[in-house]
Amino acid sequence: MTIDSPVASRGALLQLLQLCSPSLPIGGFAWSQGLEYAIDAGWLKGEADIVSWLESMLGHNFAYLDLPVLFRLHDAWCADDLRAVAHWNSVVLASRESRELLLEDEQMGLALRRLLLDLGFASPVQLGFKQVSYVTCFAFAAVHFGIDRRSMGLGFVWGWLENQIAAAIKVVPLGQTSGQRIFHELVGVLESVVEVAFGVEDDEVGMSLPGQVMSSMLHEEQYSRLFRS
Repeated sequence: MTIDSPVASRGALLQLLQLCSPSLPIGGFAWSQGLEYAIDAGWLKGEADIVSWLESMLGHNFAYLDLPVLFRLHDAWCADDLRAVAHWNSVVLASRESRELLLEDEQMGLALRRLLLDLGFASPVQLGFKQVSYVTCFAFAAVHFGIDRRSMGLGFVWGWLENQIAAAIKVVPLGQTSGQRIFHELVGVLESVVEVAFGVEDDEVGMSLPGQVMSSMLHEEQYSRLFRS
């Protein structure tokens, strides 16, 4: 398989759609990644603010952390290099800067791991880490289904964006049409973010957004909330 070629088959494309579906039972809908607190505190008040917030996360967190690590994990799984898998799994978990952000990554990772094991797509040895990142399991699933890196990356950020917009619709609140306008504004950013991530060197991996981290930390003590982060 050429890892940067387009999705090779309709079967792989359908598996990518399944992997990115909001109905995948991994609990992605339960997390707002600090977005709920930012809205509740009045930091974000409407469509333009939501677009700016999400675009910043895409251009920083995803372009310089999640996606570069995802691509390296894809390479490691392709090479059956469990030592490299363990290294990048540890890197991404260590980069979660609040209790909620770490818990989200671990909980979604464990849920996807359990699903892959239940469906017979993985063995306990392959995903036998004490702590497993969602990013690690997503890369494993992509390799198993024959999904190339670029398509995997686009699917990964698309699924995240879908969940974030759904959270904004509930919390602001926004109407469904407003949510679609936000998606329309940001969907064009996804491909450029993936391209940036391809050029990130090992010593450049890692990015912090202090505003999002503070929002996530403050959300841990928010009195009333819909989401777990």
